[in-house]
Amino acid sequence: MKLLVTGGAGFIGSAVVRRAIAEGHEVVNLDALTYAACLDNLASVASNPRYAFVRADIRDRAALDRALGQYRPDAVMHLAAESHVDRSIDGPAAFVETNVLGTFHLLEAVRAYWQGRGRPEDFRFHHVSTDEVFGSLGAEGLFTEDTPYDPRSPYSASKAGSDHLVRAWHETYGLPVVMTNCSNNYGPFHFPEKLVPVVILSALEGRQIPVYGTGENLRDWLYVEDHAEALLTVIRRGKVRRSYNIGGENERRNIDLVRMICALVDEARPAARPRAELIRLVADRPGHDRRYAIDPGRIAGELGWRPSVTLEEGLRRTVAWYLDNPAWWQALRDRAGLGQRLGLTA
Repeated sequence: MKLLVTGGAGFIGSAVVRRAIAEGHEVVNLDALTYAACLDNLASVASNPRYAFVRADIRDRAALDRALGQYRPDAVMHLAAESHVDRSIDGPAAFVETNVLGTFHLLEAVRAYWQGRGRPEDFRFHHVSTDEVFGSLGAEGLFTEDTPYDPRSPYSASKAGSDHLVRAWHETYGLPVVMTNCSNNYGPFHFPEKLVPVVILSALEGRQIPVYGTGENLRDWLYVEDHAEALLTVIRRGKVRRSYNIGGENERRNIDLVRMICALVDEARPAARPRAELIRLVADRPGHDRRYAIDPGRIAGELGWRPSVTLEEGLRRTVAWYLDNPAWWQALRDRAGLGQRLGLTA
């Protein structure tokens, strides 16, 4: 299969590209290389003859038309997105422009390409989204594919908007789409403004470790390599117009996750005092969702996928990767916004 992956230089996108190449697929990576993208994520496949890179923005219709016409993919996997909630609070315009308008331009380009090829039934447009579109859970229950949308941040609202566009392009134009909504990802190559790498690097360097609010917010954690496997399973075998929730079945309070990471860093790089003593509770994010948790029963029942990596094992692998790859994260330190507290301007 020849795949065109948008956002393939990002955290999840690069995991998909690496795994797709390993599975024998051809991959075209279309990425604008914004602040969170990193081509070093793809060093292991960059010279592979089945890999190609196109620098282009999904808001650029002409560039999309050229890429689709040149490479003629069998499927498009759409992962390009602005994704950091704190940044969406400070600057929502970029999230609407990329996640909503960018998805619109991509859908129109793909629709024209698909129709121009005679509307092949085996073509797929796979839209990758987030559990945050469902809002916040109480103490009980899980998100299912039928949970009503209730986004609470500019980021999640922009992703909800893109989800609705994708469904509409299927219903109106017949574009064969599949959709996925995932829980919080973590793992190697995670851009160092997100919680897990922030904690690892702060603990390693002896800096204060910020935890929002009381640390009681709960998340379901999904190892990124498991997610990549799930996405490729859906693109191969998912039913048209069907959505699949992808979760790690690893729910933890933020404060407990942070303590787990501190203990792993202590184990790998012993220090005079436990790193957990560096934890500091800080002002909470405006509109911080209380709890996310996913029921992955549909993808398990229909496609046979379940997560294979426990949170304990995944964090151990992740901590080891950051300790072994300082050149990767040190090279990103000067990018805009890193090391600053964002998302307090509401």
